[in-house]
Amino acid sequence: MIARLTGKILEKNPPEILIEVAGIGYELLCPMSSFYTMADDDHITLHTHFHVKEDAQTLYGFVSKDEKILFKELIRVNGIGPKVALAILSHLTITLLMNAVANEDDALLAKTPGIGKKTAKKLILELKTRLEKLELSQSAYQQTITSNVNPNSLKASQALQSLGFKPKEADKMLSAIHDESLSTEALIRQALQNK
Repeated sequence: MIARLTGKILEKNPPEILIEVAGIGYELLCPMSSFYTMADDDHITLHTHFHVKEDAQTLYGFVSKDEKILFKELIRVNGIGPKVALAILSHLTITLLMNAVANEDDALLAKTPGIGKKTAKKLILELKTRLEKLELSQSAYQQTITSNVNPNSLKASQALQSLGFKPKEADKMLSAIHDESLSTEALIRQALQNK
């Protein structure tokens, strides 16, 4: 089992990346969130998941261990394969995904390519108790599930992303706002002022 790789980036062709480790080139599939984090780095360390099927052996890479943990939880859900799990992690940040499951926001999950309303409901049903028990390395993710989050913040984050902000940027802008009574419009206005 290959659990982690550190090496030189030879090629980036989302969602694929080619990394040279000790003279061997490893081809990995990564979520878009990992590509945003990589930026223009030459060397990188990726947490990996080796997935074996009867017709393929695929290596998946993640910049953060938390993404790898969530990926493994997603593929445990019946009917969710690695490609759909990768699409979910590309479409939603860890915080947004955990909030969507905690708040039972199937509409947000259904906006992910390859996920319909029915699959989104199944995801929420199967993941809700499992995600609450997860111990992620960043405590901020834990707090998003246990604290009362303004339900409008998910909609505000989506709106900011449609304006061109990356998911992590949108979450960071919204995390500075602590008033849980604000409407979606007020959250967007305040987030843009905090930028």
